Amino acid sequence: MGAGAVGCYFGGMLARAGTPVVFIGRRSFVEAVAREGLFIDSVNFQEKVDVAASTDAAAISGADVVLFCVKTLSNAEAAKQIAPHLKPGATVVSLQNGVDNVESIRAASGVDALPAVVYVAAAMPGPARIQHNGRGDLILGHPQRKEEVARVVEMFTRARVPAKISENIEADLWTKLIMNCAGNAVSAIARATYGRIAKHELAIEVVMATVREVLAVAKASGVQVPPMDFLAAAVRLLSGDLRNATSSTAQDVARGKRTEVDSLNGFIVRRGAALGVPTPVNHTLYALVKLIEESDAGTKP
Repeated sequence: MGAGAVGCYFGGMLARAGTPVVFIGRRSFVEAVAREGLFIDSVNFQEKVDVAASTDAAAISGADVVLFCVKTLSNAEAAKQIAPHLKPGATVVSLQNGVDNVESIRAASGVDALPAVVYVAAAMPGPARIQHNGRGDLILGHPQRKEEVARVVEMFTRARVPAKISENIEADLWTKLIMNCAGNAVSAIARATYGRIAKHELAIEVVMATVREVLAVAKASGVQVPPMDFLAAAVRLLSGDLRNATSSTAQDVARGKRTEVDSLNGFIVRRGAALGVPTPVNHTLYALVKLIEESDAGTKP
């Protein structure tokens, strides 16, 4: 559900391995898939994959697993669309940025999704073309649904998608949130790749200040993040396999689309305000991305 970069990469990898996959996406995507299939331009291979696609959420009927890959701002609408068509026992997996998607999906529709952490650099240069620039691994977990999680992990593993089971999925979700808050907005505002950010002394100071604020909010929220040097980890992430990539926020800004910044830096701003934790750097990044969104609204196709 959701045929953007994340949905197309992971759904495409499953289809490439022989798993029956149906994509639910916009008409332009569905028509392109009907004409030419889904082309995966990966750092590891280039291949066309034949897949099914529909604009109708009812096409998920009968599916054992639904990958919920819409932008976070569409959670409520998409969850309500799929809820009537889920077969009993179907597993919905949230492959999204942010830490509160499972709660928002449940509140909107009653669907109890499994949380997952996604690490992939991917973009959609065309409606049925996925460009994979790095990584492509998943972390899944749920303390009460371990057998269900194991089945999904096995499905991805068969498709040669690195996937592991988390013993503390909340901590893993927050770890990814820290990295998203550190790099996404800076990449979007500066129109810079992660690698450029990592080499820029002043930009790295902003990244580090952002990380310190998110860690403070996590601590105040009672989240036990892993004992690691998050500042060093953020720099390694920006300068590693993803160095030639731009953030999903930057890609949305470039297309004149609404971003997920409300679920990233915006979430930290709101949570910090509720807990009495100052977040001036995250507030600045959040405000600037929202200003760009509003400035570009309706100016690009």
